[in-house]
Amino acid sequence: MKLTFLGHSTVYVDTGEYKFIIDPFLTGNPLATASAEDIEVDYVLLTHGHSDHIGDAELIARRNKATIVGIVELANYFEHLGLDTIGMNLGGSFRLPFGTIKFTPALHSSSITKDGVNLYLGVAAGIIIQLDQITLYHAGDTALFSDLKLIGEQHPIDVAMIPIGNYFTMGPDDALLAAQWLQAKITVPVHYNTFPPIEQNGDEFVNRLKQAGLTGQALKPGESIDLT
Repeated sequence: MKLTFLGHSTVYVDTGEYKFIIDPFLTGNPLATASAEDIEVDYVLLTHGHSDHIGDAELIARRNKATIVGIVELANYFEHLGLDTIGMNLGGSFRLPFGTIKFTPALHSSSITKDGVNLYLGVAAGIIIQLDQITLYHAGDTALFSDLKLIGEQHPIDVAMIPIGNYFTMGPDDALLAAQWLQAKITVPVHYNTFPPIEQNGDEFVNRLKQAGLTGQALKPGESIDLT
């Protein structure tokens, strides 16, 4: 069982039997080490509707006949494109063949622009993913908010993926506090260095985690964590 960081906020998980990708943004991502055409998955999980999180969702889902899972308005958008979807909402959980997923709050927006108009795609979310004895948490794009502590108390998290880019999301200072609240066994910084406004030092953030008594790993695109 392996988790691979593909750049920005894109994470690919191979459980050995099933494969899924979170927030696929490879085409147009200057840091991506994989091509959307090469991704093989059973499910596509989406935290929210911004183009740097759903950019390759349609291509990957259509080519693999994969199911897209997201907040109901976002799922409906892809359903209207003729794709298989599961539309959920905050606080709800659902058992999929590879494990149970639960959408958690995130403080962010969620839309895409069509013909110069913003199209609302539901609320932004994080995702708790329980794979047998392993629990993953992808925070999506979010500001710091106190319920992150509750998420950490409710779920013994093995790997937490949290944004550190600042400008659009939490920056390193707020992300450090979020990591302390979540108390994951491993914290992986995401959503940074893809574009100039969100340039950050992932290794420095991991050092700050260490000083706070936490373990972090600043994965480079293409690098993996063994989950077994």
